[in-house]
Amino acid sequence: MRLLLVEDNEQLAEALQSLLAGAGHAVDRVADGASAEALAAAERFDLIILDLNLPQMDGLSVLRALRARGNQAAVLILTARGAPGDRVRGLDLGADDYMVKPFDIGEFEARVRSLLRRQAGLRAAIVTVGDVTLDLAARRFTAGGAALDLPARELALLELLFMRAGKVVTKDAIIQSLTSLDDSLSENAIEQYASRLRRRLAPHGVHLRTARGIGYYIDRSA
Repeated sequence: MRLLLVEDNEQLAEALQSLLAGAGHAVDRVADGASAEALAAAERFDLIILDLNLPQMDGLSVLRALRARGNQAAVLILTARGAPGDRVRGLDLGADDYMVKPFDIGEFEARVRSLLRRQAGLRAAIVTVGDVTLDLAARRFTAGGAALDLPARELALLELLFMRAGKVVTKDAIIQSLTSLDDSLSENAIEQYASRLRRRLAPHGVHLRTARGIGYYIDRSA
């Protein structure tokens, strides 16, 4: 999924970006509130991880501007400000979760996974279609109980399609979700990934369909 990390502590920001990218997410990073507000207005993100004490524009102002524009990205506030009043203001302005620094990395990862599941309309961490199961917590696919090993980009595409199984995911949405501003992904590449996935999945009762000219979907009715 595509994430925006807004953190002005460079050491922490680099560590979190590396952690999230290692989990397969496309991560863009900015260090001030004005840049965060502008980037979130121009690009689509599934989750925004937002510090409050930021230069140029504080995090609560960024959050207020996002929600005023109708931006529906999940927002996890990650801040040193842990007073009850700060928590209340953040949640009332539309944050989906609130964590106080210093924090436990394992808990942070779990909250990120939970928010991304919620964005996809999922309650459980397990998604099964045919003989293939996605464990979102482990970010692992199994087919008939055996691990389904896939290259990173194919894994990311299949994860996106499984999280939205039964719904068409447009090519534009795929590109937005799988790439940061520093990456590129062509429609031809997506077609190649989808073709290879289709061959891998068919023997396991999972049918990856093409919505011609639009995108792809996992057929739950097959």
